[in-house]
Amino acid sequence: MKALTYHGAKDVRVDNVPDPFLSDPEDIILRVTATAICGSDLHIYRGKIPGMESGDILGHEFMGVVEEVGTGVTALSKGDRVVVPFVIACGRCFYCDKTLFAACENTNTGRGAILNKKSSTPGAGLFGYSHLYGGYAGGQAEYVRVPKANSGPIVIPAGLEDERVLFLSDILPTGWQAVVNAEVGPGSTIAIFGAGPVGCMAAMCARHLGAQTIFMIDHNDYRLQYAQQEYGVIPINFDKHDDPAEIILEGTGGHGVDASIDAVGFEAKGSALETLLTTIKVEGSSGKALRQCIAATRRGGIVSVPGVYAGFIHGFLFGDAFDKGLTFKMGQTHVQRFLPELLALIQDGKLRPENLITHRMHLAEAARGYEIFEKKEEECRKVVLVP
Repeated sequence: MKALTYHGAKDVRVDNVPDPFLSDPEDIILRVTATAICGSDLHIYRGKIPGMESGDILGHEFMGVVEEVGTGVTALSKGDRVVVPFVIACGRCFYCDKTLFAACENTNTGRGAILNKKSSTPGAGLFGYSHLYGGYAGGQAEYVRVPKANSGPIVIPAGLEDERVLFLSDILPTGWQAVVNAEVGPGSTIAIFGAGPVGCMAAMCARHLGAQTIFMIDHNDYRLQYAQQEYGVIPINFDKHDDPAEIILEGTGGHGVDASIDAVGFEAKGSALETLLTTIKVEGSSGKALRQCIAATRRGGIVSVPGVYAGFIHGFLFGDAFDKGLTFKMGQTHVQRFLPELLALIQDGKLRPENLITHRMHLAEAARGYEIFEKKEEECRKVVLVP
């Protein structure tokens, strides 16, 4: 089959690779009908994620049609059309029983082996995201093996086009969890740092939940303009304003917002030294977005962090956070928890995540898709690939 494979920093290629096969009774084989390039894929593309090997298949946002079913699969049948969560969870361990699917104990043995440390809670495996997260082949391919199929994929009703539901795989539930963690409700004031796909999904979900005022901070004018038009945010370009938090404080009577969302994570465009530090888990992130979140949030407020961090952060102002009595909520997304509710909202037309898409390309053009997305060319917001 054809699949997008990793060969080093900024070197991804569509290669011929062996077809996947059933290796566990709970596996399915999926024929991929749509897949997307995620912002967190750019960390891999830039060579900043440890545990990547040449030839690894990328991609964790995908959907398709079930082609083969393992003998232990009871939740799905051949021919079902499904969206697959990027988090691989067994559905029955200590954490899955608490609906903390991203903390699944049974799908990832890679972290301890790569980092040479023992951990009773390594976190769940992820599709297409390095051997640090289990070494699972990703879905930027014609076919993919989906393990633990009884507790992951959600069946999509007829009549919903792929583009309307594809983002259930990652960025929509990630944005949703971010605003749920931020306790957004009617009348809320929030600040979202990062106008990328997750930031935009968070803005859309916040509006649905009744947020009154949304500040959005980024340095790309075209993304800020889209978010302003689509979600009614107040845009702040941090290339033009050195201290976005100051503007937010001025706009909230000096108090700050009820909650801030860090949809940036560690700075993926850092130096060669920072790349090395990330590889050995001593990440050189400046933590600028996180410090701005702390400054922009009112006393007693919440800082919600869906953005990916991989290690050490310079200058984390814990004293300021303590003084303000802030609550921090963060972590990988428990995708399976939110899928039924989000699918219903899409069916009812209350959420339109597909509006984010700007580029539709064939899988054969995937390398160019990464380049466009990474360089933010052609006002790219989101790339969808079709095998």
